[in-house]
Amino acid sequence: MSEASAVPEFAAALGRLPSGIFVLTAKSGADETGMLASWVQQAGFEPPMVTVAIKLGRYVGDWLEQGEEFILNALPEKSHLMKHFGRGFEPGEPAFTGVNIDRARENGPPILTEALAYLVCRGSKAIDSGDHRIYLAEVTGGATLRDEKPAVHIRKNGLHY
Repeated sequence: MSEASAVPEFAAALGRLPSGIFVLTAKSGADETGMLASWVQQAGFEPPMVTVAIKLGRYVGDWLEQGEEFILNALPEKSHLMKHFGRGFEPGEPAFTGVNIDRARENGPPILTEALAYLVCRGSKAIDSGDHRIYLAEVTGGATLRDEKPAVHIRKNGLHY
């Protein structure tokens, strides 16, 4: 790290780790929400598993801890959904106004019909990782909705969004 900068030299290199851009949608009782998620990774084949990192303190994390089913919606490049879900939603605030949704099953979490693909997931374990919690989840369903390039996120600095 140089004296002129408080940012470690590795920050730019860390930011070059590419990640997809997803909208995680979840439902708990009558409440439902969606949030932008870029730290998603496949984590196993048998059974199919993924990991999702969520900043500590986000209420949707409590829902995942309770074993609630959630959906990972893979976004296409330049999707208006990034801005819509990137701002975040307070508990009880409607997250899907003006967004076309479907459901994999009655009373299930919303599926974004403009997504490229979606995965139906159910959390199984979690571990804290600094200022985030990593959720390990089994993929129980999903589908490809269209064949387009997925949105990919590469940051200039790997120390913040």
